[in-house]
Amino acid sequence: MKIIARLALAMALLCPAFVAQAKPVLNDEVVIQDDSLLVAFDSGTGALVRMERKSTHWVIQRRPELGTTFRMLVPLPKQRSNYVMGTGQPARVEKISDHEVRIHWDKLTSDHGGVLPMKFTGGVVLNHGKLTFSGSLENNSDLTVETIDYPYLGDFSRPAKTSPMQVKAMWYGNLESAELFPNFGNDKGYWGTFTPIKTFDTNRSLFILIQTPGQGIYVEMQDPFQKYLLEFTFVQNPGVEQSVNAPVPQVDEIDGHPVNLEFRTCHFIFAHPHTKYDLAPVVIQCYSGDWHNGVDLYKKWRNTWFKAPHEPAWVQDVHSWFQLQINSPEQDYRVKYKDIVQYGKECAENGVGAIQLVGWNEDGQDGGDPSQNTDPNLGTRQDLKDAIKKVQAMGVKMIMFGKLNWADKTKDWYKNELYKYAATDPYGIPYEHGGYSYYTPTQLAGINTRRRAVMDFVSPQFRDRITKEFQKLLDLGGAGWLFDENCHHGPVKYSFATNHGYTAPGYIYSGDMPLASQLRAAADKISPDFLFAGEGHMDWLMQYYSTSYFRINGGSIPVCRYLDSHSPLIVAVNGFDDREMLNLILMDRYIISYEPYNFKGHITDFKMTLDYGKKIDALRKRYRAYLWDGDFHDTLGASVVANGDCKYSVFTTSTGKRAVVLVNPVRKAVNCKVNIPNQGKLVMASPENQDARATDGSVEVPPRSAVVVMEQ
Repeated sequence: MKIIARLALAMALLCPAFVAQAKPVLNDEVVIQDDSLLVAFDSGTGALVRMERKSTHWVIQRRPELGTTFRMLVPLPKQRSNYVMGTGQPARVEKISDHEVRIHWDKLTSDHGGVLPMKFTGGVVLNHGKLTFSGSLENNSDLTVETIDYPYLGDFSRPAKTSPMQVKAMWYGNLESAELFPNFGNDKGYWGTFTPIKTFDTNRSLFILIQTPGQGIYVEMQDPFQKYLLEFTFVQNPGVEQSVNAPVPQVDEIDGHPVNLEFRTCHFIFAHPHTKYDLAPVVIQCYSGDWHNGVDLYKKWRNTWFKAPHEPAWVQDVHSWFQLQINSPEQDYRVKYKDIVQYGKECAENGVGAIQLVGWNEDGQDGGDPSQNTDPNLGTRQDLKDAIKKVQAMGVKMIMFGKLNWADKTKDWYKNELYKYAATDPYGIPYEHGGYSYYTPTQLAGINTRRRAVMDFVSPQFRDRITKEFQKLLDLGGAGWLFDENCHHGPVKYSFATNHGYTAPGYIYSGDMPLASQLRAAADKISPDFLFAGEGHMDWLMQYYSTSYFRINGGSIPVCRYLDSHSPLIVAVNGFDDREMLNLILMDRYIISYEPYNFKGHITDFKMTLDYGKKIDALRKRYRAYLWDGDFHDTLGASVVANGDCKYSVFTTSTGKRAVVLVNPVRKAVNCKVNIPNQGKLVMASPENQDARATDGSVEVPPRSAVVVMEQ
């Protein structure tokens, strides 16, 4: 009967329809604890049955009967959906100390393959509130273990019944949010799941925050080198109350089914037969306060492995950029190479320090990739080199736009050679990225859009091939390059090609850093000051691509700036009177990228935006110690009371003086009162009135403008 109960629970975890039938047998508890956390495990199964944050009495794992252990996906030759459900499997639980347990599962029974010759060992260490889960698989079978979910909490609970709860994760320069409670939408589609599910991938963010009012939980994949993908996974059982806005039932049971939120971390390891595999550690840690305090935990760990790159001095000065596209895959050939000089002259006359040049390579932006050849329809290669030299002689840096992660499938180069390096799926079919459409009705309708193969960065041969191609860009004489879309590989996580120089499958994001290292070595032979930039890339890539370009909106959270007060972060401005965006750029210490007509015009095409941007940069130069060289704290360190909509940020100088940037996004004046703890004498200035004048902290921020309050 005990075996039947365990198998029933295993089915329950696989298919929620069986939940009501599962009646687990609970054994004694094995407890580890410190001043922060108490964590308890079932002595017979190793299930995590209880977890509590002591200081706030947040019972994170609440109901012992819903405790669970791990899950493995072990496909059989003729049945891919074959799981090993850890709960119900007999375990040997070793209590090493009051702060450590080791759990051994030596006989693993799968749903459809019987007992498998595999062993899984889980380690759990609690150290000053930091709970670290490690795991080791011994796969003595003829099967591949594709995924392991571990740790796995079967009843992840809110601090209080009505506490709203969100997940926050980094992506594209922002800290994005997704709701867990009171509503829980299904991210994967009703056709593919039994119950609503949300996942957050470590190819975007190495951590997530599970945020509730006043406190949260930080979860981290403790591997900055990312040898494989890990997904932070949430599953709401048995589903939602109703399907209009997907509210979570606020009861423990609905229609005879337990209501519970599962949280697990899914390791995509693809462990081959007759191998041993160690999982990357997963860290769980509670914190008080809001997202700042959670990100502080990541910052602390990040500081142990992040290696700051060399940066040219000019990129650390107050300056702005201009982005210019000169050609597209629809062959408009809008700006010839020789005509770039005129754009450089306009930038020099308006104090703009850099041009990001887009579409200079053959077939224009998003055509011909990854070719770094020039396009004869725009002029000769020498024409481009001469134009770059002339523009840089004016004091304007030329940054060459490039893409290396795709191959244009319409080109003979792909058909004759590059297809060999394309990432392929488990069925041997090359992955495809849909490409982008430009200008003409035919392409905007997606009829003749150039589809792109996704190239395999794990392949040493491809990395060598693309490094040679990159040399063509270096030889043009620009001051740097911007690797567009280096933040992703389209739909691809793994390449299953068997002839790419490694044991497949290869986690494609694990090739990002090795390729960056090769490209950097090539650039260093020309100049260590050659700038590496990218588009909204993940923060660990900033060890090579020191400069990040992305776009924001009024709700964006400046998490990358919070991680690093001084990294060069560039934000696009394309409105014709774009004061609102420029004020956000001032508030969050971003570099301005002027982009009239969606980076296809002259910088003088939007004089109102340009004029206000100049004032902001002049203000930053005048008060550089505060607004540029100071440390950024987002909203920490001061408070603001306003009679309307007002955003703000806080900076601290090297001498401890503080500044508060106030931004008014609406079309009427807002009165604000700035409060800085133990504040000294205060002065204020604004883009329109840059002379410092005394204030007691009470200021009126004009419509669509900004005011800076500073300690003298």
